[in-house]
Amino acid sequence: MSKPEVLVLQHVPWEKPGRIRTYVEECELPVQTLTIAGAKKPDLPDFDEVAGIVVMGGPMGATDFDEYPGLKAETKLIRAAVSVGKPVLGVCLGHQLIATALGAKLKRGEPQIGVAPIKRVESHDYFDMWSKSLPVLNWHADTVTLPDSAQLLARSANTKVEAFRFGSALGLQFHLEVTPQLLEEWLDEPVMVKQLKAAHSSKSQLREAYAEVNGQLSPLAESVFSGFAARCATYAKALSR
Repeated sequence: MSKPEVLVLQHVPWEKPGRIRTYVEECELPVQTLTIAGAKKPDLPDFDEVAGIVVMGGPMGATDFDEYPGLKAETKLIRAAVSVGKPVLGVCLGHQLIATALGAKLKRGEPQIGVAPIKRVESHDYFDMWSKSLPVLNWHADTVTLPDSAQLLARSANTKVEAFRFGSALGLQFHLEVTPQLLEEWLDEPVMVKQLKAAHSSKSQLREAYAEVNGQLSPLAESVFSGFAARCATYAKALSR
């Protein structure tokens, strides 16, 4: 058996794992990144050799199976991972894929792009905000309802489910993974710039707003993503026995 790896499901080139990958690699876990959304029969690694799954964001909808048939395979993989306690982390679209895989409803909405506060609902080791309210980077339109039996961790004025936990899975609607360097890649991507303009914002406005809150986001990102990486490392050891 090869060394257990963390599988990153990426949907577009610019929506990278950023800070997530940094903390996974600090735990000396190999990372495999796949883009399978457009594949009808995607080639996935052996399930028993996957120590954790990261599901990234993207411009498509979580239930756009006709145009992106690989999302159905991602949904099945998420459901299988949660059923055996394998760590799963979803960001934005990934958060929505986890939720819908667990029976939640997807809701289409207006673009929400920019920095805005989320409010803590409950605390959990997977996601432990030290403050009742914290500004985060939002970049989404769709939202989800809370899956049955899931624990709601954070909400915002416009989004009822900003963060939730279900078993071994954690979903984050917002973008803790984004570093200043990754944000610049987003702002160089025509698709993202078009969305930004549609939301009546600009590169300079978003860049300045993010710079003001990055110092607050970094410690939370470290807590969340180092915790996820540690759970993957523990799961990897169990697989290697």
